[in-house]
Amino acid sequence: MMLMIDLLLYILLGLFAGVISGLIGIGGGAIFVPALVYLFGLSQHEAQGTTLALLVPPIGLLAAWTYYREGYVNLSIALFACIGFFVGGLLGARVAVGISDELLRRIFGVALLIIALHMIFLR
Repeated sequence: MMLMIDLLLYILLGLFAGVISGLIGIGGGAIFVPALVYLFGLSQHEAQGTTLALLVPPIGLLAAWTYYREGYVNLSIALFACIGFFVGGLLGARVAVGISDELLRRIFGVALLIIALHMIFLR
C-alpha cells in the first residue's frame, strides 16, 4: 500500500510536470519518465507505461483551452497530429515492450539529447 508521503510526492511531481508542460509546451513524459526512474525507482518500461496511462484522462485540456482562448491553437494541426499520435503510440508501445530496459532508457535519453541540442544550437 502506498504511503501518504508517496501519494503527496506523486501529486507534487504531477504539479511540477503540469506547470512545466503548460509553460514551455513539452509533453509531461520528458519530466515524468526520468523522475519515475531516478527518483521513484521504476524501470524504464514501468515509467513509460505509467506516464502513458496518466495521459488517458484529458490532463492537458485546461492548458490547451488557455492557449486556445488566446488564439495559439491550430485545431487542424492538432486534430490530424492526434490521429497520427494515436496510431503511432500503439506502434511505439509494441516495439518498446519487446526491447530491454537498458536499450529503452538509452533510446529515451538520445531522443531528449537530440531535441535539446536542436533547441539550443539550431534555432
